[in-house]
Amino acid sequence: MKGRQREILHDYIDLKIMTDGAGQVYCVGETVLDIIFRADQPVAAKPGGSMLNSAVSLARAGDAVNFISMLPGDRVGQLILRFLEENHVSTHYLATLPSGKTILALAFLDEHRDAEYVFYKDTVPVGFEFSMPEIHKGDIILFGSFFSLTGDVRPALIPFIRSAKSKGAFIMYDPNFRKPHLPDLERFRPAIIENIGLADLVRGSDEDFRLMFGTANAQEAFEVVSRSGCPLLVYTKNKDGAELLTRSGHFCVIPEPINPVSTIGAGDAFNAGIIHGLLRHPPEPADYDWPQVLQVALRFSEEVCMSLDNYISTSFGKSLRL
Repeated sequence: MKGRQREILHDYIDLKIMTDGAGQVYCVGETVLDIIFRADQPVAAKPGGSMLNSAVSLARAGDAVNFISMLPGDRVGQLILRFLEENHVSTHYLATLPSGKTILALAFLDEHRDAEYVFYKDTVPVGFEFSMPEIHKGDIILFGSFFSLTGDVRPALIPFIRSAKSKGAFIMYDPNFRKPHLPDLERFRPAIIENIGLADLVRGSDEDFRLMFGTANAQEAFEVVSRSGCPLLVYTKNKDGAELLTRSGHFCVIPEPINPVSTIGAGDAFNAGIIHGLLRHPPEPADYDWPQVLQVALRFSEEVCMSLDNYISTSFGKSLRL
């Protein structure tokens, strides 16, 4: 997608992920089945979960990607597993729960094609653990959502993220915080702040930061992120584009107007676009062309908005390889 750039600063962050070439990509998050409603009628059912959506977009774009999660062995879980395998997402670290039911996310589209969610969840068996890969310098890890905040997951997740960071992996965090989780905000805020502090880059929406911290704009959001220990924020604003903020300045990318079919998965596709851009456009020698990366991310996001899918289309993914 074509976009207009403004406030371009050539004082970019030195990204450690590219120093020895691109490594493996790992997306860590929940698996759900999204049931999409329009005018209170179900119109589609799609395998979902923020990190799953990003993983599928990356795989369709031709990038090698691993999905780390837990998946019940029920019929819906089997459907999602087949979908991941068909889309060439590695499921080597996808652990099957011995019991339980797959999470259902009911997404009700409004007149702007934005979604309000209702979640139906099962509990994770007590004491269940899932395996984590050996991480190396140059690997990229994307994690976040409510999955990263729960007591069932954090005892395994946080040591993994800390270890990966110490080994030189690039850590990207997307809080992806939804209104249904507001009643638990105060309980989980320390975990959100800890996650931010572990990240090399946080990608969050204006809604995420408004819900979590009551911020009104990108600068206020970056103050929270910077104070928590992360040096880099990509702040997305739906149809108004995105801003990248560092301690030394910021710039914006603005998309052309579109008429979306659904905005479900738009942020997840943006995350995938960032990672795809990092993998495909290495810096020379150390400075990174962030305007180029964010333009790639905007293209991914726009593509997802033009259908009821949560991920870029296979045809769009193939066009990126030409």
